Formats: sequence, structure tokens, C-alpha cells
Amino acid sequence: QVRLVESGGGLVQAGGSLRLSCAASGSSFSINRMGWYRQAPGKQREMVATITITSGGSTNYADSVKGRFTISRDNPKNMLYLQMNSLKPEDTAVYYCNAGYGLGYSTWGQGTQVTVSS
Repeated sequence: QVRLVESGGGLVQAGGSLRLSCAASGSSFSINRMGWYRQAPGKQREMVATITITSGGSTNYADSVKGRFTISRDNPKNMLYLQMNSLKPEDTAVYYCNAGYGLGYSTWGQGTQVTVSS
């Protein structure tokens, strides 16, 4: 089993930056992909960015964050990061860390609130 804990959320003004972190524990050796998702009030959860843990760490971004957000991982430390720059009010949401591991398993963190004021 894999457990995820996010940190780094908070309140920031539009144009500012935040860095989210996600610490993986448990059977983290079996993780093959990780990602950040977000859910704004009244909206469905959406993918923000994903990264493969093997296969060279290929990344994928939602169009709305391309050029502003960067996903990265530190495999030895079992950490996942999301650097968010040029934040906009529409980036306000609860951000969740997700990990895919083993044969088709997936788990979520508890989420961290990001609020961008205009």
C-alpha cells in the first residue's frame, strides 16, 4: 500500500508562486506514475500534471497550466513536486497528489488548499 501526504498550499496573490510537495511512503518502490490533480468548488476533479516514475520521467500538463507549472520528482526521496508560477485566481482549488502503483492500483493524498487572490 502507498500513502501520500501533500504540503505547501496556501494563500497567494495573483502572479505569485507556490511549490507543492507530496511525500510517498509505504510500498513506494512499486509506484510507476504520479500526478497532481485539482478540484475547485462545484467542479469535477481535473488533471493538472502527471509524470512517469520509470521510462525517463515523461510529463504531461493540462493546457491551462502549460508554461506556468512544472512537475518534478525525486525518486530516492520518494517526493513529488509541483512548482506553480504566474498563479491566477482560476487556479484556486484543492490540489491532490495521486500515485499509480503495482498492477493498476491508485491512491490519493488528502489534498492541500491553494487560494489565489485577485
